[in-house]
Amino acid sequence: MTNNTMRPGSRLHQAVWQRLTTWQPDTQSMWKRYAVAVFLTLLAAWLRVALAPAESGGRFVTLSLAAALAALYGGFGAGMVSTLLGMVLVNFFLVEPYFSLAFSNLREALWLNLWHLLAQLVVVGSIALMQQQNHALRLATQRSELSNQQLKDTFEHSATGMAHSHLDGRWIRVNQTYCDLVGYTHGELLRMHFRDFTHPQDLGLDLDLLARTLAGELNHYSFEKRYIHKQGHTVWVHLTLSLIRTTEGAPDYLIAVVQDISTRKFTETALRTSEMLLRQAQTMAGMATWQADVARNHFTTLSGSHTLLGLPFAEFSNGDLMALTHPDDQARMLENWTSAVQGQSAYDHEYRVVLNGSVRWFSVQAEFERDAQGRAVRALGVTHDVTEHKRAQREIQQLNASLEQRIQARTQALKSAYDELEIYSYAVAHDLRSPLRIINGYAQALQEDAPTLDASSRQHLQRIMAASTKMGALIDGLLRLSKYARSAMQRQPVDLSTMATRLLEELAHEQPERQVQWSVEPHLQAQADPVLMEALLQNLLHNAWKYTGHTAQPQIRVLARERDGQHHFCVSDNGAGFDMARADKLFQPFQRLHMPHEFGGLGIGLATALRIVKRHGGELQGHSAPGEGATFCFTLPPEASPPATV
Repeated sequence: MTNNTMRPGSRLHQAVWQRLTTWQPDTQSMWKRYAVAVFLTLLAAWLRVALAPAESGGRFVTLSLAAALAALYGGFGAGMVSTLLGMVLVNFFLVEPYFSLAFSNLREALWLNLWHLLAQLVVVGSIALMQQQNHALRLATQRSELSNQQLKDTFEHSATGMAHSHLDGRWIRVNQTYCDLVGYTHGELLRMHFRDFTHPQDLGLDLDLLARTLAGELNHYSFEKRYIHKQGHTVWVHLTLSLIRTTEGAPDYLIAVVQDISTRKFTETALRTSEMLLRQAQTMAGMATWQADVARNHFTTLSGSHTLLGLPFAEFSNGDLMALTHPDDQARMLENWTSAVQGQSAYDHEYRVVLNGSVRWFSVQAEFERDAQGRAVRALGVTHDVTEHKRAQREIQQLNASLEQRIQARTQALKSAYDELEIYSYAVAHDLRSPLRIINGYAQALQEDAPTLDASSRQHLQRIMAASTKMGALIDGLLRLSKYARSAMQRQPVDLSTMATRLLEELAHEQPERQVQWSVEPHLQAQADPVLMEALLQNLLHNAWKYTGHTAQPQIRVLARERDGQHHFCVSDNGAGFDMARADKLFQPFQRLHMPHEFGGLGIGLATALRIVKRHGGELQGHSAPGEGATFCFTLPPEASPPATV
């Protein structure tokens, strides 16, 4: 087993050696380098004197070592300062008497100093050169490492998928973008082959191009293909694959660059679909699109749409268009076009054209593109054949003219019929009232003048008088229904709360013996006919008052509700109620849901209320259950809503 634990001494030695090999003299200031050189030289001279007599051989050796150390620390200049200072010390300060030349032979002194200087130049220069080379090598290494790191960062953090693979498809490395593109983790993808997630319909072309590349026919290839994402959906990519060769020219490995183009592909598909649908719509609508060079007055139809209108050409000059335009519309068309080009009005007009001897109507619209000065440069427009529309419009105008005449005639006839019906109604009512009054009068006279009649006969007379009275009430009810159905309406603000409160007070005053609890929601406002609204509330409140007559603690409420986005006004009670299964008879005249001996009445109150609500264009509905009271709600739409037919 290898022990990777490094001893402290070894770590210190390695740190010192690394410090020495990477030392850069120029990182220190000049005075510091020269000061160290002087110090080392003086220290070497002192050691030389202290350890051995200066007269012994090798005087320059110790100081040469100091110069070498000075050069290592401070560079060439510091080494030469140490060399020169050492030479001075050797010649004048190491041998007594001091300050005198240590050599008796001047020639010998000259040669020794010269050779020492040359040797030091070589040593110091070599050290300085080595340091420069080491520095250059270190910078080159740093640049290489930085470049490699940048390449690695470019590979790993690229916005496109990148991968290196062996020639057989096994992955060497892949970046995270590639992994994210197909949805697999880095470890999963390295265990796969590109065939595993290539769409089956694209695999054949991919393998064929790869084979041609490996055979030397191609250096690289690019095409659009599909991947199958891990989650199952399709991913469109643009693949570029390059073959890298060795220096001898043999295939080495492959580089794949993959860009996600799914969004562009989906956009292209949507655009093709839109263009197809546009062509179909143009064909069905008989519509042509075009553009115009405003400066040249040159018009060009788009996508062959001129054939949809039966135009003879796809491109037109201004003269060609004028020739096709109906003579009566040429001046107007030119005026409208000039005004639109100048930006004074929009271009949306209809003209007549003459094609193959027949006159047709075209509707033309255009929008203008303008330069920085506001001048029209290009126009984009749509032309639609509206001949059939114009023909139908003329027919409708003719029909409207004749229809208006018929409506006026029928309105007059209907008014005459209504007038006759009203005269007839009053005549019938008058003619019926006369015999009723006679019958009722004779019955009363007979009852008063024949006191000897037995009880049975008197009971018959009472029934005759009651029946004649009821028939008179029925005649009055019919007249009221007719009046509410035909009377003119005058809408104005109506305070329903105040009106309902007054009517309930009147009912309470008429029957003070009844203790009815009633409440009216404040601020109930409506836009309606006041007279009709009073009749409506009178009928609904009278109904509620009547049908709570047998209730122990009668209650009546007038309130408003919001339902289905509409405002409903409601009258609610806790009276006898009715069976909703028979509600279809509720608003029919003279139809009653209770027996006459239970509650009185003629059965026209709710029928009258319904007609009043429908005159306002609203609806009236009733909700109830036997013994649980009843609630009647009505709506009053704005005046713009047409009134329903009664």
